[in-house]
Amino acid sequence: MNEKKRRVVITGMGTYNPLGNDVESTWKNIKQGQSGIGPITHFDAADFKTQIAGEVKGFDPVALFGRKDARRMSRVTQFALAAAGQALEDAQLTSAGGNGRNVGVIVGSGMGSMEPIVDAAHTVQNRGPQRVSPFFVPMMLADTPAAMISIHHNLTGPNLSVATACATGNDALGQAANLIRRGAVDVMVAGAAEACIIPTAVAGFGVMKAISTRNDEPERASRPFDRERDGFIVSEGAAILVLEELAHAQARGATIYGELLGYGASADAFHISMPAEDGAGARQAMQAALDDAGLEPEQIQYINAHGTSTPLNDKGETAAIKSLFGEQSYDLPISSTKSMHGHLLGAGGSLEAILCLKTIEAGILPPTINYENPDPACDLDYVPNEARAVDVDIVMSNSFGLGGHNAVVVLGRWAE
Repeated sequence: MNEKKRRVVITGMGTYNPLGNDVESTWKNIKQGQSGIGPITHFDAADFKTQIAGEVKGFDPVALFGRKDARRMSRVTQFALAAAGQALEDAQLTSAGGNGRNVGVIVGSGMGSMEPIVDAAHTVQNRGPQRVSPFFVPMMLADTPAAMISIHHNLTGPNLSVATACATGNDALGQAANLIRRGAVDVMVAGAAEACIIPTAVAGFGVMKAISTRNDEPERASRPFDRERDGFIVSEGAAILVLEELAHAQARGATIYGELLGYGASADAFHISMPAEDGAGARQAMQAALDDAGLEPEQIQYINAHGTSTPLNDKGETAAIKSLFGEQSYDLPISSTKSMHGHLLGAGGSLEAILCLKTIEAGILPPTINYENPDPACDLDYVPNEARAVDVDIVMSNSFGLGGHNAVVVLGRWAE
């Protein structure tokens, strides 16, 4: 790593996702190879080809925020604010006091707040323009999750939103780390949230033929790298991390979960919805993350793959890994935790960053469940079906999004 850079460590984590409403329950289910996918309950999906999703269970915004405030926030903002509260509590930074200017927020969303837009359009059409909620505009703005975290916790540092489709979570982490590195702030609250298990979004992904229709076997529907994969699973939730400059964290005695060593981003510049078959853009982002960290490919010990369970993505990502890592790629363990929690879209990268940090801490590689039928085009070690006990110190996490957005982070065990 370039020693001139200020070192960035992770001191807090929080999440709501289909596998759990906190980090520990999520990690427990990951280790067990548990699926969080089930029938859609948010709406009647009987007329849809896809009737399954990864829903957050037992989420009660009224209990968390009170009835009035809960009604004034979209579901994506509720998830973001709840996960940020967990992360800040974990980092013991729930009250910034007079130091709020030293703490910033970058929280994004790939899809944003779709539900308020759909509801408002329906209201205008059926009840007239005067019946639209006065809270509609702030509810639907993409920057509202970041803004609400700032307002709720009195954080007056840089406050930004990122929207790079399914690369959003990693881009939020990488850009937050860059702000800390250049000395703009010492602490950043970063990550992403998503809440689009609604008829419009599921219909849209369905007509793209991007999502699985394995309705009779929801737990087996997400099957990254498997020959029988037929699409991803739409999931919801949020994952937020607290990033902190190393000396600042040490001075206050913070628990350090790991270090963000490198970040790389690129664009495929190829197609709005299809990845390049040779994975060139993905390879470029992985190489950029290694360069940023000052590492060589052989120093990576595990990859948390983007691994969406779509035919083109899994094939292209495998090609990208082979291109960058060469013969080492066949000995490099790779897994897609989306096989268990589904695809949280913009929030996928930040959730997977948390799981990478737990992987380093526990010495356990998450499995890729439902890997049953080898695909000749996907012939690497995907840690099939069962978690594996392996000590790792440096890991890579990939996120690639519609529009050709690629974002990669390298995370490591913190050491003096």
